[in-house]
Amino acid sequence: MKKVSCATYEGIDAKVVHVESTLTKGLPSFSIVGIASASITEAKERVKSALLSNEFSFPPKRITINLAPSDLKKEGSQFDLSIALLVALDSLEDDLSEWFVFGELGLDGCVKENIQLYPLMLSLANQKVISKAIVPFESLKKLSKIPNIEFYGVKNLQDAIEVLKNQETVSPSIEQTEIAYPYYEIKQEKYYYVNDYDEDFSDVKGQEIAKRAALISSAGFHNILFEGSPGCGKSMIASRLRYILPPMKSDEILDVAKLQALELVEPDFKPHRNMRSPHHSSTLASVFGGGSHKAMIGEVGLAHNGILFFDELPHFSKNILEALREPMQDNRIRISRVNSKVEYPSNFLFIGAMNPCPCGNLLNEHLECRCNELEIQRYKNKLSDPFLDRIDMNVVMQNVKADDKPSFSSKELHRKVVEAHMFSKKRGQNSFNAKLSDAEIEKFCVLESEAQDVLDMAVSRFTLSFRSIKKIQKVSRTIADLDASEAIQKSHVLEALSYRRRS
Repeated sequence: MKKVSCATYEGIDAKVVHVESTLTKGLPSFSIVGIASASITEAKERVKSALLSNEFSFPPKRITINLAPSDLKKEGSQFDLSIALLVALDSLEDDLSEWFVFGELGLDGCVKENIQLYPLMLSLANQKVISKAIVPFESLKKLSKIPNIEFYGVKNLQDAIEVLKNQETVSPSIEQTEIAYPYYEIKQEKYYYVNDYDEDFSDVKGQEIAKRAALISSAGFHNILFEGSPGCGKSMIASRLRYILPPMKSDEILDVAKLQALELVEPDFKPHRNMRSPHHSSTLASVFGGGSHKAMIGEVGLAHNGILFFDELPHFSKNILEALREPMQDNRIRISRVNSKVEYPSNFLFIGAMNPCPCGNLLNEHLECRCNELEIQRYKNKLSDPFLDRIDMNVVMQNVKADDKPSFSSKELHRKVVEAHMFSKKRGQNSFNAKLSDAEIEKFCVLESEAQDVLDMAVSRFTLSFRSIKKIQKVSRTIADLDASEAIQKSHVLEALSYRRRS
């Protein structure tokens, strides 16, 4: 029995599939077992044609291909090449079990690229279960970004056969390539960044408090809610906030590329974090993922390591807003269906934007609000207290004024975020301030005595919840980082308290 390895999806993660073959005496037949999808069973005809087109005689035996484990549903055309190689190399005595083989076959034996290949390979690399793989030659440029794997690019079936026949002497097709963006290194970890600002904060005139809050939110990855009249700049600030987020590690860049590939978008390996902005009419399944037979990833999962922006927040359905509480707290999303149970990472920065009332004019000095008290209360009641308690910062936007002028550019704000990020990493902190655990809060969020007194007074006066207290500590830690202060001072706590929601 011969065996090579391939992989299939379970959710957004790859599962190793062992492709086994036996060629025995009996009436000629060709069968594939192991819960194979239609795309795999169709591989029989592609494999036959590819072998016959390359001067191989199809063996007149009983051919059985097994895809193990047998209880995992497999799909995808990436199994073609592994099946063809097992049939063609049945007489080869060398052990092939350490090889991973991926590729779709053409009828003439050419090996084609599969767009699902990149996220599969990245997931296998993250699981550290793969060391060398035969892949389509045209995929090498993208795959070379993935570390710790030797890739052997092949253009056709004959090339793949030569690799396995000469596996002791054959060399990888391409060396590992570095991510081609500037970086700085702290504690032997590289953090990549880019100085491209497609949308600049210099376009935002006035709104100094909101811009300061956006800077703090970016530096610490704190969830933030902007409230203000229509046209005051809520969406402008949210869309520009993406470009001043902290630098990215190589594995975060690869994760973004994986999510791009899952959306059938060509990965660009750029250290820009994702930004997802679903419409308020989106369904529960499209936001969180789902499906009756296969749990597909949704907007919350696609926002991993980036921004999830809900504009017109109260217009989202109650079910979506309440379901959002779990990933905002746990940084994971779990989807349970009859046929599958899947868990996705969802470590995102949440940004919400809303009007102060249904007509939007409640805070406007020049326009009259057309809403009565009942309508305003009903509008605000769409956001429950448990949901709002997961928002770190609340900002009421100012009215637009004729003498408003731009102040900071995105480049200046990004520089401050990078400096704060470096400051936190040098003290040995791995997580963003907003994502610190209780033990990490005790370790890193050290308050001076005056700062502790202010926090204690706020707890007794405003009856803060445990979650609110921790969020104030974490926002204070970010403000201290922006000031390059080791300890959290009184002024830092006071500013953090100014961003708390007022009942």
